Amino acid sequence: MSLQERDKKHLWHPLKQHQLNPDSLAIIKAKGCILTDEDGNEYIDAIASWYTCMYGHCNDYIIEATHKQMQQLDHVMFSDFTHEPAIKLSEKLIKILPKNQSKIYFNDNGSTAVEAAIKMALQYYFNKGEKRSTFIAFENGFHGDTFGAMSVSGLSVYNGPFEDFLINVLRIPTPNGANHQDIISLLEQYISDFKIAGFIYEPLIQGAAGMKIHNSNGLHTILKYCKSKNVLTIADEVMTGFGKTGKNFASDYIDTKPDIICLSKALTAGLLPMAITSCTQDIYQGFLSNEMSKGFFHCHTYSANPVACATAIAGIELLTSKEIQTNIERIIQAHKKFEKHIKNHPKVNSTRHLGVIFALDIDTKMERYGDLRDKLLKFFMDRGVFLRPLGNTIYIQVPYVISDTELQKVYQVIEHALDII
Repeated sequence: MSLQERDKKHLWHPLKQHQLNPDSLAIIKAKGCILTDEDGNEYIDAIASWYTCMYGHCNDYIIEATHKQMQQLDHVMFSDFTHEPAIKLSEKLIKILPKNQSKIYFNDNGSTAVEAAIKMALQYYFNKGEKRSTFIAFENGFHGDTFGAMSVSGLSVYNGPFEDFLINVLRIPTPNGANHQDIISLLEQYISDFKIAGFIYEPLIQGAAGMKIHNSNGLHTILKYCKSKNVLTIADEVMTGFGKTGKNFASDYIDTKPDIICLSKALTAGLLPMAITSCTQDIYQGFLSNEMSKGFFHCHTYSANPVACATAIAGIELLTSKEIQTNIERIIQAHKKFEKHIKNHPKVNSTRHLGVIFALDIDTKMERYGDLRDKLLKFFMDRGVFLRPLGNTIYIQVPYVISDTELQKVYQVIEHALDII
């Protein structure tokens, strides 16, 4: 019996309607940019397995660091103990994060990094004797699947059954074509009429919305206004963090820095689950008290797992290496050349790219999980490329180690699809 057949007996996959799509391809190994299935077919992982394996699958440097740590300290609860991997990771992260970040709080995944950020903002004001219960977020944003993260997300395709149970969130358009003053006027109204705890945003790129890019100057204006009104700002860098935008973090493009930052995905290079919520010293100070109840009582069993910390340290060392930085620039230049070529295709409505992220919109109406989208996914896989369209958006977010030949194949398969769609 094949792995695919055995899978159907007991497994329930995420973001999948099993009645319509009962099969899941069985991958038995991965190396670099290549996934290999149980029949020996190979696929270029052109989205780095949901933006995690940015240094390539089974990277030797990452594996060596992880294996070394596994032999010394596997896990210890983080509420009563500390350890060098967590300390060293915090030191390395603080060096590359925006300068106002001071403290590192460990979580398990991107959703829980956001969940912790939301709870930090709510309790920060609660500890000061203020009850603030409303957040501001961008339209069509996506921040995760836990209840707080769902609340601040704007894509109802994911959240519909739970809308009656979510916290109160007010939405504003992204500063992309919208008049910045109109957005500020809307913010002014919201802040005047509601007790706002924070503004959460995906800096520069809304991933799940279709890799939509917005204006850094406009975002700076929004953040500056929020800070002037004592509204905490939360940057969700789960998708954008660790070099994908061409800088270490998307927040590096924006003059006004967030109070809180959420990190995951590429943090541990796709090898182990871990996330981090970082914050300013001021946020941290808001939880210091002689009253025990004012502490931050949010904890995960595997917080600061030493093995995951060692993996993350190795990832940062790779990110800051000359080789990876050179590769990032090489991919950026290739994307620019491809965009110049493909944007005039009759089936392309628009193109955009930032860092190693490239996206184009097909000039046709497509459901997010509709038949045409499924046909495109199959078309790409049949030709040895894993691309996962978001509605009518085809996007690329390749590992930094991808070769020029592999990258050209990704481009060619996309163009072929456009020619026959």
